[in-house]
Amino acid sequence: MWGAIIGDIVGSVYEGRRDWMPVRRVDFQPLVAEDARFTDDTVLTIAVADSLLYDHDLIERLKAYTVAYPLAGYGKAYREWAFSEREEPYNSYGNGSAMRVSPVGWRYSTLDQVLLHARRTAMVTHNHPEGVKGAQAIAAGVFLARTGMDRPQIAAYLTQEFGYELERSIDDQRAEYVFDSSCQGTVPQAIRAFLEADDFEHALRLAISLGGDADTLACMAGALAEAFFGTPPAELRGAARRLLDPSLRVLCDAFTERYGRGT
Repeated sequence: MWGAIIGDIVGSVYEGRRDWMPVRRVDFQPLVAEDARFTDDTVLTIAVADSLLYDHDLIERLKAYTVAYPLAGYGKAYREWAFSEREEPYNSYGNGSAMRVSPVGWRYSTLDQVLLHARRTAMVTHNHPEGVKGAQAIAAGVFLARTGMDRPQIAAYLTQEFGYELERSIDDQRAEYVFDSSCQGTVPQAIRAFLEADDFEHALRLAISLGGDADTLACMAGALAEAFFGTPPAELRGAARRLLDPSLRVLCDAFTERYGRGT
C-alpha cells in the first residue's frame, strides 16, 4: 500500500493538466518536489484499507475520509456522491476505482478472493464494467506480484483476463498520449510502466513521463512495483511518512503490519 501512496505523492505536482505543461521525460527532477502532497488517491486508498482492516462499512469509510480531507482533489462525480446522502453508485468508469484498490491485493490469500473484493470496492461507486475491470486488474496484479509470479506471467494473465493491450512500450505511447482519467485510458498504461521498470523508482518515472494523470498513474504503478520489487527506497518512504497526517500514518502502519509490507 505504501507504494501506491508514494506514487501519488511523487506524481502530485506533475499531473499533465498543471499549467498545461505535462512532463514527458523519465529523468524529470526533482523526484519528490517541495510542494508534493498526498491527494485523493492516498485518502481513498487508506479509506479502503481502514474498511478491510476493521471490517467497517466501505461507503461510510469513503465518505468519512472525504469529509475529513475535503480538498484532496476528488473528481466531480465522486465529490458530489461523497457529500450527499445517496449511497447508490453512479456508473463511473473513472480510475478512482483502480487507484484506491491496492490494499485488496494484500488483504486476501487467494486470487478469487482478490477479484471478488476488488469488484466489491469498485461497485459502491464505479459500477460501470470498465470501472470494475480496472480495479480488479490492479488488485490482481498486486496479488500476483507479491506471491511470486514473474512479469511475463502477470502480463499474460492480465491480458487474457481483462483484455488489456500491454505490448506497447511507454516510449511508443508517450508522444500521442493525452490526459485521461478513465480506467481504460490509465490502467493499461500504469501496468505497462510496471512491466518495463528496472526498479520501484523507475516505475513511477515511466508512469509520470506519459504526461497525463500523473498522480494516479504513479499510484497504480507504484502499487504494482512495491508488490514485485519489495519495500520502496528509504528516502521515498520517509518523504511519504513526513507528508501524511499522523492518523493516516497510524492506519497505514496497522494495515501493513497485519497484511503487507511495512515501512
